[in-house]
Amino acid sequence: MADAVITEYKGVRKNDTITRLYQYGSGGVKVLDKTKKIRRLYRFDPASDMMTEHDPARPDRILRRFLFDRMGMLEETFAPGFPPRKFSYEQGGQLITVREGGEYGQVGKTFTFEKNGIAETEWGRNGALERVFVFETGNDTITERAGGWFGNVTRTIFFSGINTSLFREPEAFLQFLMFSEWSTKDVEEQIDEQVASIRSGKPAPTGAAKTPAGKRPVPVSAKRTRPGDAAGDGIEFIPDSDSPDKDARTLPARRSDAISFDERLRREGSGNVSAGRSAEIPLQERFERSRREREPLSLGKSVEIPLQERFESAHQDREPLSRGKSVDIPLEERFESTRQEKGKLSKGKSADIPYSERRGDRD
Repeated sequence: MADAVITEYKGVRKNDTITRLYQYGSGGVKVLDKTKKIRRLYRFDPASDMMTEHDPARPDRILRRFLFDRMGMLEETFAPGFPPRKFSYEQGGQLITVREGGEYGQVGKTFTFEKNGIAETEWGRNGALERVFVFETGNDTITERAGGWFGNVTRTIFFSGINTSLFREPEAFLQFLMFSEWSTKDVEEQIDEQVASIRSGKPAPTGAAKTPAGKRPVPVSAKRTRPGDAAGDGIEFIPDSDSPDKDARTLPARRSDAISFDERLRREGSGNVSAGRSAEIPLQERFERSRREREPLSLGKSVEIPLQERFESAHQDREPLSRGKSVDIPLEERFESTRQEKGKLSKGKSADIPYSERRGDRD
């Protein structure tokens, strides 16, 4: 039996917008780019309810492991800095919660199975819709829309040799979600390829935006989680700093640029190099002219007030400090009240116990 082929298109389905191909078979899934180069490799192990992601360059090396049970799926990664994710079935399999960091982590996303498809929320159980997977009529197409059921189409996934109804089951949908997701590395690699194609002078791949005439290219951030985000459909870039600019090529060359370095040294030694216009003005005349053109500084209004009058007003404005109320109380009376308020110290309960009795228990 031949493997089923799943074709992924960027945005609305067109023949020239293929971004990925998935060869889906009983043994696993091969993720191919549009040139049919293997990008990722997944293998199924039905005996242990496990799916593993392998390095295409070294198929024996496992990159991720997905363990399935009746409660959900646990994703384990073997790269530092990537904590595991726990996908749990709730409401009889009609809701999947995603916990970052394991079984007891915080709920980061949810997937809700509805009549028309599957809705993904962000930032917890009550988060806004981030994207939806619409199962189209015909049982051969899944449309991914951003922001809700009527949002912009970001991906169109066409199934050949397999029905989309298979992936309506929670476990099969999680398998589909894992092998069809775009990582940050995948997006960056696609952007690098498009940029390299543009710089080499070859036609840019379909989907790359063209820079309007008369406008300089503006860089676009490559930090996107999936293709087709609102950041833009195309790749724009700033030309290399060492590449000649179009405007710079149209400027006339300066006279000094046409003279070689050896020729300049020869002219300087023979005195044939003409000095600039500023060299004709004597140094003393330059500073003399600047002194004449300076305007005198105006005196401030405070100069008109005599110095004695300024400080005299400050002395007159001072008010004498008032004496505190405690000064009216004689010093002896203050401390006499504290002596009278002191009470007699009471004897402790231990004083009623004879000393010999206290020491008796130690003999």
